[in-house]
Amino acid sequence: QVELVESGGGLVPAGGSLTLSCASSGRTFNTYTGGWFRQAPGKEREFVAAFKGGSTYYGPSVKGRFTISRDSARNTIFLQMDSLKPEDTAVYYCAAGRLITSNIPTASGYAYWGQGTQVTVSS
Repeated sequence: QVELVESGGGLVPAGGSLTLSCASSGRTFNTYTGGWFRQAPGKEREFVAAFKGGSTYYGPSVKGRFTISRDSARNTIFLQMDSLKPEDTAVYYCAAGRLITSNIPTASGYAYWGQGTQVTVSS
């Protein structure tokens, strides 16, 4: 069973930075595509970023501001978030699964999810 545990959320002023971490059991991120999604109140879950093999992918609203990375030795992935905006406020979820490239932005393609961590950006 794959377990994903996010950490690093919190309250940050607009323009600030925050780094989220997602620790996994076993060698999850050496086997599966790893990604980040977010969900704001009343909205659908939104694709943020993912990696598959040596490639990274970003949602249009975060491209250029957020960076996904991984530490294979620690079985952990990270989401570095810079130039944060109030509209980035959401619960951020880590996810893993076996996906073809075209399905990477699709939440339903990920089999494993963390519990989520709240990010709040104040204006």
